[in-house]
Amino acid sequence: MTEEIGNPCNYGLENHGLKNLTKINWSLPAEQLLELSVSNKEGKLTEFGALVVLTGPYTGRSPNDKFTVRSGEPGDKIDWGEVNRSITVDQFASLHQLVIAHYDGKEAYVMDAAAAAHPEYRLKVRVVTEQAWHSLFARNMFLRLAEGEHAGHVPEFTILHAPTCAADPALHGTYSKIFIAINFEKKLALIGGTSYAGEIKKSLFTVLNYLLPLDGVMAMHCSANIGESNDVALFFGLSGTGKTTLSSDPDRRLIGDDEHGWGDDGVFNFEGGCYAKVIKLSEKLEPVIYQAAHRAGTILENVVMDDASGEIDFDDARFTQNTRVSYPIEFIEDAVLEGRGGPAKHIFFLTADAFGVMPPISKLTREQATYYFVSGYSSKLAGTEKGLGKEPQATFSACFGAPFLPLHPKVYSDLLGAKIDQHNVNVWLINTGWTGGPYGVGERINLPYTRAMVSAAMNGALDEVAYREDNIFGLQVPKTCPGVPDQVLNPRETWEDKAKYDIQAHALAARFRKNFTQYVGEFSFPAGSIPGRLLGST
Repeated sequence: MTEEIGNPCNYGLENHGLKNLTKINWSLPAEQLLELSVSNKEGKLTEFGALVVLTGPYTGRSPNDKFTVRSGEPGDKIDWGEVNRSITVDQFASLHQLVIAHYDGKEAYVMDAAAAAHPEYRLKVRVVTEQAWHSLFARNMFLRLAEGEHAGHVPEFTILHAPTCAADPALHGTYSKIFIAINFEKKLALIGGTSYAGEIKKSLFTVLNYLLPLDGVMAMHCSANIGESNDVALFFGLSGTGKTTLSSDPDRRLIGDDEHGWGDDGVFNFEGGCYAKVIKLSEKLEPVIYQAAHRAGTILENVVMDDASGEIDFDDARFTQNTRVSYPIEFIEDAVLEGRGGPAKHIFFLTADAFGVMPPISKLTREQATYYFVSGYSSKLAGTEKGLGKEPQATFSACFGAPFLPLHPKVYSDLLGAKIDQHNVNVWLINTGWTGGPYGVGERINLPYTRAMVSAAMNGALDEVAYREDNIFGLQVPKTCPGVPDQVLNPRETWEDKAKYDIQAHALAARFRKNFTQYVGEFSFPAGSIPGRLLGST
């Protein structure tokens, strides 16, 4: 007979094929999950009570190991290709049987929760894991159920998580032992072969990125905060570009740090927690994240800890550059716990330019906003994905989140464009990458300068200043900004060798042109509206 601990749910695990379990831990509180994680030797506690865990050889996402079942109505709508790789119904069924067999005779941890903080779009979810710390991660990251909701919880999407279960590529049709497989018809996702917790949250993000746009709701890979005048700001960007850092502003309230929707009545968080990159985390530069990372109940993923003292070293990257902290959003002082705000007033596209040639801030026209959103230019930073080395890799990730977009980028672009038009939103391009030279020569743009530029954009200080047009990218760049040296605003002036800057800038422009050829026929822009000579230069 299976032992059940916690809040049993009437909708049991046999509905997911898991029938022979020794023990089921139902939606345990954080304190109990912490204790079990330690007693199970899954992790160790710091001197302040956070849980330090190691994920083994895989310390970032595995996008090439993610698959979606090609069948039924979803199969007709998904944008198949290198991002959305397909598997058959039978291949998914064989993976499902693999996971079921893996759980046979084992203990399971179940976290019943929800996603999407808007009552009209709220999605009931279930995460089944084989380790207590992954259940704590799900508890931190998703919306927690109210007391009394557990018994009647019927999940609308379920994740079966089995990190120590390995696939056989020859048998299951995968590329490696890792698998992240989503079946929209079955309302089921399977994850195996990797302990990196980010796969859990991003799988559900992919699900919402499919479901919500079909209801006319914009799904966004962005953070969001709100000011005293109820002005909402959105920060789009790939992992490590500054979404969490820039939205965690002591002078503004955080709505969420990574995943949001935008419906008819405003912006809403998909999650109930934050998952921040913490390599070289500084109390001075990032006080909000630093304080949250030092709370009991947080999870420090692949962060180095001294076993004798329990002290942690955020500067030590011996396991990965992609060290992470997971904590519930209530650990952020004055966060918007209801997870909702009105329509956005400002949108910031964050690009970590490893070439060192993009201006640190530019104001975009409506057409430029579409172009740069669909282009999604940035750099993949060390450790964020399986196989990435120490050097950043230039990438074009549509809508600043291509790995999580089941539909064609134009679906998301059209939805965002409609919101920009409806609410007269100011759109800005922010380079949080390099200046004074490319990676290895230049240096990352000073964070206080970036904060000053973002603040100036939001408080209107850049409305009356003079602008110049960048002669390569066609961007409108302010000549002055409070708190920022004028030279910093012109990246060419930060390079010692101006000729090398010109070569690098033209090389990047060529990459933009090459990338956008895939969208010929999908987008049309009025003559002269594309950023300067970006598409037409040689």
